[in-house]
Amino acid sequence: MYAVIETGGKQYRVEVGTELEVELLEAVPGDSITIDRVLLVADGDESAIGRPVVADAAVEAEVVRRDRGEKLISFKYRPKARSRVKKGHRQELMVLRITDVKLGKRSAADDRKKADAAAKTERQRLEEAAAKQAAEDAALAEKLAKAAAPKAASKDAPAKADKPDKAEKKTTTKAAAKPAAKTSARADAPKTPRAKTQSGAADAKPAAKPKAKPAATKKDE
Repeated sequence: MYAVIETGGKQYRVEVGTELEVELLEAVPGDSITIDRVLLVADGDESAIGRPVVADAAVEAEVVRRDRGEKLISFKYRPKARSRVKKGHRQELMVLRITDVKLGKRSAADDRKKADAAAKTERQRLEEAAAKQAAEDAALAEKLAKAAAPKAASKDAPAKADKPDKAEKKTTTKAAAKPAAKTSARADAPKTPRAKTQSGAADAKPAAKPKAKPAATKKDE
């Protein structure tokens, strides 16, 4: 439900919970006021239009605080008369919070309270159903985990027992292969004698072969 009110020469569309700034009223922050100039009240497809105001309609509001609007500059200039007038103005305002819209015996605040209560009960019902379903799912998951635990243990047992034997075999074969390879390599390698040196000089060179004498010719004989 919403209404159109008039205050300070201006019209405002309001509903429960709306905050608006109106021109200064004779009230103190914290007071509750009633606005009687209600031009229209509508609720869904139903509406009541005032001529000029709606009978048996009222809007209740709470004064939140006093405020001031933005500064407005008024400048007047008259050409060829040396007349210039500059003024500033800030409007005094009051912030209102709408608490209820009434039309005859109907009250928008009561309708909203009933709607909130119904939504709250529906939310609680959904939360309870969700909690119950979550508990059932957790119980089922725990049951399945317990049933699957013995099967997994029986499958893993032989595999774990075989692994150490394979590891032992690998270590023994590696350990036996490495020393044998080293010893065979050392035995097969030929021994090369080192050349002797004299008083720290370079290694001795091999003796030069004697040159063959030329064969005797017939002339020489």
